[in-house]
Amino acid sequence: MTDHPHPPFPKQEQDLPGSFRKMDPVPDHGEDSWRGAGRLEGLVALITGGDSGIGRAVAIAYAREGADLALVCLDETEDMEDTARLVREAGRECLVIESDLSDAENCREVITRTAERFGRIDILVNNAAHQRSFSRIEDISDEEWRYTFATNIDAMFYLTKAALAHMGKGASIINTSSVNADQPSPDLLAYATTKGAIQNFTAGLAQMLAERGIRANVVAPGPVWTPLIPASFPGDKVSTFGQNYPMGRPAQPVELASAFVMLAEPVSSYISGATIAVTGGQPII
Repeated sequence: MTDHPHPPFPKQEQDLPGSFRKMDPVPDHGEDSWRGAGRLEGLVALITGGDSGIGRAVAIAYAREGADLALVCLDETEDMEDTARLVREAGRECLVIESDLSDAENCREVITRTAERFGRIDILVNNAAHQRSFSRIEDISDEEWRYTFATNIDAMFYLTKAALAHMGKGASIINTSSVNADQPSPDLLAYATTKGAIQNFTAGLAQMLAERGIRANVVAPGPVWTPLIPASFPGDKVSTFGQNYPMGRPAQPVELASAFVMLAEPVSSYISGATIAVTGGQPII
């Protein structure tokens, strides 16, 4: 509880999608701490939102556990370049794909490019997300509502549907939901609604794919110190982010990585349809 930064944090704001380099304190993605043990040796993983935050932490962990990676980002920024560098320094291949996943054709192209490069997909991590904060429903435009759904849940459907043609028995699909699926924040109405849809989608998908030997699970984080926070909330809220949780702080991205590794590794062969809550002691009801 005391090894990671606690609020109050400096007041700070960024434009979406934000950069971890500009955050104070800079998030810990496991750059110096994650030590691999070959748990994903020889596997191929596709991670959306792989440039920063949870996606960057998962990319570092997966690479050091032995997986080759395709990383998808909205824009190929310095954040993405640095994440790809760490993957390659771990001795793994890294394909970087710049794509707006709110478009169905873009989703299908991402899968095609990954399959052409690696020949198969063993792990699909649907992690990319969009969120903005609004105090009144009247302030949420039709375009904002639609874009949130297109990015957070529609893309998950298109990516999963296309990826299945390249996934065999033992493959794993891991979707990032949120504590907001069960305890929705009113100022994140659109985002929270999509996170509830993700949990329902995954629960049904796990049952549908069981006979193919493909697993589907959810990781549901609580507050995590990622660029989405200063890019989505006013500075006053950023400074106290995570303070109201039992551990009194937000998670660092590296603290989510172990859940994604566990759900992806072959020895987790009977775990499907599960929601793994990483909430710092906050119960999910």
